[in-house]
Amino acid sequence: MNIDFSRLAHGLIPAIIQDSETKNVLMLGYMNKESYKKTVETGKVTFFSRSKQRLWTKGEESGNFLNVVSIKNDCDEDTLLIQAKPVGPTCHTGADTCWQEPNKANYGFISDLEATIQSRIENADSEKSYVASLFAKGINKVAQKVGEEAVEVVIEAKDNNDELFLSESADLLFHYLMLLQAKGFKLNDVIDVLKSRQK
Repeated sequence: MNIDFSRLAHGLIPAIIQDSETKNVLMLGYMNKESYKKTVETGKVTFFSRSKQRLWTKGEESGNFLNVVSIKNDCDEDTLLIQAKPVGPTCHTGADTCWQEPNKANYGFISDLEATIQSRIENADSEKSYVASLFAKGINKVAQKVGEEAVEVVIEAKDNNDELFLSESADLLFHYLMLLQAKGFKLNDVIDVLKSRQK
């Protein structure tokens, strides 16, 4: 990748650092030609510190390095997106990110749904909440419901009604997320197992 640092303000290019696994944005820093070159050579994110006016490898004092996975330049060739694997927290305050947010995986709507299920379990009236009422019947009932939904998915898979197949698939996923929580787990725990099997 060729970066024309001469056309950038003060010869610096902003570098957005993103966790390569969680996809969370960890921090923003600036690189000059020398810090970019050192980043590529060492595989550890190195910035140009505007306050100290020198190269600064993230983690050089704390040991919380950012190990480079990939570097991309944007369409205007004036901003870098660096995906990295963080070693420890990224922010100097000790937080995971410079926005004081935990660096945990988020699966968008699925994570929101898990949070809703947890909230219904903890706070809802079992007479008004389907989730709470099913949980009140115990784990055997939750597991039984997952089994029933799985059978319905198989039946619909053999038919040609895509709408019913997708509807039953949604029911299965919903109840599986409930079963995971009944066992004290979240979807991310299953994903960790799948990652461990990856070759």
